[in-house]
Amino acid sequence: MQTKKTPSLWISHSSIGDFLSCPRAYYIRHIYRNPKSNNKVTLISPSLALGQIVHQVLEALSIIKSEDRMKEPLIEQYNSAWEQISGEKGGFADEKEELEYKNRGAIMINRVMFHPGPVLNKAIKLTSPDSLPPRFFLSEKDDIILCGKIDWLEYIPSTDSVHIIDFKTGVNSEKEDSLQLPIYALLVKNLQNRPVSKISYWYLERDNEPTEMPLPDLDEAHKKVLDIGIKIKEARAAKQFRCPKGGCYACKPLETIVNGRAKFVGTSDYQDVFILPQERVETVNDDLVPF
Repeated sequence: MQTKKTPSLWISHSSIGDFLSCPRAYYIRHIYRNPKSNNKVTLISPSLALGQIVHQVLEALSIIKSEDRMKEPLIEQYNSAWEQISGEKGGFADEKEELEYKNRGAIMINRVMFHPGPVLNKAIKLTSPDSLPPRFFLSEKDDIILCGKIDWLEYIPSTDSVHIIDFKTGVNSEKEDSLQLPIYALLVKNLQNRPVSKISYWYLERDNEPTEMPLPDLDEAHKKVLDIGIKIKEARAAKQFRCPKGGCYACKPLETIVNGRAKFVGTSDYQDVFILPQERVETVNDDLVPF
């Protein structure tokens, strides 16, 4: 009798980050399903909603001819897109808080409008033949697939190479040991033919241009990411997703979804979106969902 093949494990920068932060948080975000809809679940917060809309507006430029990208004011597209997250859909406590975040985003959008830099140059878009994210087999032997969506790939004609740019909408700088850019470099190497000559973060709230980072060692990056992928696969096989602290900043907010205390505000991309109970929200931070 033929046994049913276990589905391939898909990993990404976000799922790896969740697992490293807290296995329980990884379980709730990537395995648990809402029993009422069978959809995956997520929490929205003002900082996450802001990042979502700013990225949406900027990434949409990559499919427009470079000479036409700035013909229309980006702020008009931003204001229109904001309606998707207005009010409790974006986790805002009140109109004042929403206006503060909307104004922050407007500053970022206008920064790119007036200092477009690489956004005016030719761009390459990683695509897939279906509606799923671009991906490749990180290890066929271990049946692990690495996937992800890159914010911007600038084409550099003088070297026939690409420049990876990740837009940042938070106030904090990315940690030096972050695997985000190494993961993006692995995706670009395996999903198109041009070499990566530059890799950068663009901190949109404070900088008029991207901050170039050292190019990662791709062999080392591959090993690190695969090692984590294997640990995730082992945890899934053993169904072991305990929080090592018995409740931490990463999993405690998500537990409000599981125990029915979070408020449902809509569905997006096959995920049911929730917000925290307002009486539990104490502070707003660009990196952590408050609890």
